[in-house]
Amino acid sequence: MSTPEQQISAAIKEAIAENEVILFMKGTPEAPRCGFSARTVATLEAVGTPFAAVDILPDPRIRQELSALSNWPTIPQLFVRGELVGGCDIVTEMYESGELANVIGVEQPDDAPDEAPVGAQPAPPPLTIDDNLNRS
Repeated sequence: MSTPEQQISAAIKEAIAENEVILFMKGTPEAPRCGFSARTVATLEAVGTPFAAVDILPDPRIRQELSALSNWPTIPQLFVRGELVGGCDIVTEMYESGELANVIGVEQPDDAPDEAPVGAQPAPPPLTIDDNLNRS
């Protein structure tokens, strides 16, 4: 019987294998939860490539297992055809040099800005309700 961590690790490996371009991020492309994730999403959208995304926030073990697999400590993490490309800074630099479109296998759009887009403001965290009831 496998542990929850092994199941998460297997799910991460499967997601990377099944998606040509996949971004592990804080939040979702529609509602990024950090500026680095927002900028990476905006950069991928500027290149015009479809991509899958995984929100690492619901379970801290996702980030832990992902970083153990990739040997990369920060989020977001972009994978293309099973290979780690890098985080926000690397994706931004590759976009600005034109290398990102090459790695992904698309043409950089003619109207793409020279600088990587900044991205939307991160969404506020969802409301939570603390359970402060006494249980006797």
